[in-house]
Amino acid sequence: MQNQPEAKSERIDIRATPTAKNLLQQAAAVSHKNVSEFLLEHGLIAASEALTNRRLFVLDDEQWEAFCSALDRKPQDKPNLRRLLTEPSVFD
Repeated sequence: MQNQPEAKSERIDIRATPTAKNLLQQAAAVSHKNVSEFLLEHGLIAASEALTNRRLFVLDDEQWEAFCSALDRKPQDKPNLRRLLTEPSVFD
């Protein structure tokens, strides 16, 4: 059984400046798409990249070992950082 494409049932409304709308129309035209198709395609790509960058990172074996070693290492004392976080600031 083939997967049926999901029906488009949701609307997304946006407001744009005339300049932004014109730019989107030009980009859509050179991509042989209408503005809705162009925005949806590129919006989904941007959304996927934004989410992937927050939940997935790929390391080779050497990088993985270095990452695990860094996590396992005891924290180092950073006197300047400690002072920064404990002394009152000019905003206090």
